[in-house]
Amino acid sequence: MEPETLHTSIAGLTARYRDGSLLPSRHMADTLDLLERWEPRIGAFVTVAGERALSEARSADRLIAERGPAAWQGRPLLGMPVSVKDLTATEGIRTTRGSLAHRDHVPGRDAPAVARLRAAGAIVIGKTNTTEGGWSAAGSNRLQGPTRNPWDPALTSGGSSAGAAASIAAGVGVAATGTDGAGSIRIPAAFCGVVGFKPTRGRVPYVPHSPEGLSHLGPLTRTVADAALMVDVMSGYDPRDPLSHRVPAEPLAQDLAAFADRLPPLRIGWITSLGAPAPEPRSARTVRRALAGLEDRGHRVEEIEAPFEDPYPCLETILAAWEAAGHDPGPSDTLVDPGRLRVIEYGLTLGAAQLARAYEQRSRLRTQALALMERYDLLAMPTVAVAPFPAELHAPATRLDKGRLNWLAWAPEAYVFNLTGQPAVSIPAGLSEAGLPLGLQLVGALDADRRVLAAAHHCEQTNPWHHWYAELAKRCQEEDER
Repeated sequence: MEPETLHTSIAGLTARYRDGSLLPSRHMADTLDLLERWEPRIGAFVTVAGERALSEARSADRLIAERGPAAWQGRPLLGMPVSVKDLTATEGIRTTRGSLAHRDHVPGRDAPAVARLRAAGAIVIGKTNTTEGGWSAAGSNRLQGPTRNPWDPALTSGGSSAGAAASIAAGVGVAATGTDGAGSIRIPAAFCGVVGFKPTRGRVPYVPHSPEGLSHLGPLTRTVADAALMVDVMSGYDPRDPLSHRVPAEPLAQDLAAFADRLPPLRIGWITSLGAPAPEPRSARTVRRALAGLEDRGHRVEEIEAPFEDPYPCLETILAAWEAAGHDPGPSDTLVDPGRLRVIEYGLTLGAAQLARAYEQRSRLRTQALALMERYDLLAMPTVAVAPFPAELHAPATRLDKGRLNWLAWAPEAYVFNLTGQPAVSIPAGLSEAGLPLGLQLVGALDADRRVLAAAHHCEQTNPWHHWYAELAKRCQEEDER
């Protein structure tokens, strides 16, 4: 694949499809070749739908040849290669949920978000790896094994949208869908150096419905504008998700740069840490410097103390209870990831009063968050406090306490905003001393998705990260040559 095409944006590819300098089928063939080169290193895909993707790309060729510019009417993603996390149903493409028990399941119907992507012209190249049922914020399961970080394959890519983040960093496709119940889009985005956006809960329908009310569906991309366009396409009410809602008429991606330039001065609350563990000081300073572009544009950044008590006990109770509620005990327990089974077993010990108290704590947290967002337009912080850990683990070794179930306790900056439902984006902020990506998280008030993305766009313009992907491609090529 040509270097200028490898990591281009949706707008860049569309321009080339329109002027005839690149056919969707040629780009798809190159994308699948790239996938084959990276896959032995990172293990990002559970299922690859190569033949179907090439056939659909050739159909896009014909549509463009027959209709010219009119081919894009209602199809803003025409010919774009995208991947779908393996928790989300895809008609005719295996959907395992990262589970041995579902290894052969092929849905007969797309989830609403996938159907909308296809209707917009996107082409699904395959299903990306996830932990079983998305239970942890790493990227390993018994079906596929671990997804590895393109920056250092000994390390995790984060999760549970593990394959989505790793593949986008490697240049495989223009966008990937992820799900986020406790940081599962933003954590791997930070670890792999890509954009990961969790929209306001309910903006993109989550089907099958997530009964605990924590899960969001959103994109992982290499540019903020691409994330905005993906959400625009996937958004909107669907009766199968009772939390879904109708969205404002003005699209997120429409004139995003101009909207960002028109933003009035924002008051941004910088929070170094929302709980233990705290980020390494040098890494935190690097992330804080990524806000300099916003300050240069007149936006005010004010350091504030952590505004909430760590709500991890609340999160743990809710997640464990619903994991238990959805589990059918029996011989199939031997197929369940042992770590997830511990969570289920704990959930079975919980009573109704404990779950009710957890929901009461969650309600108090939401009230606190709403009050905070009356004082601040945005919150900013490191996306993840810890560095990527070995790929085979489901949490950092320092947080693996066999006497406790703290499988997500190492990511408070992420999971807090699942409990509140607020929009949050992780964007690349710089590199650590070890040469690994660091993420900056921006959080807005409910339904302030466009403001969050506009601020992220400004950061992208003043602190660009796109040259990182060429470095990764160079490393891959050098390894092939050796």
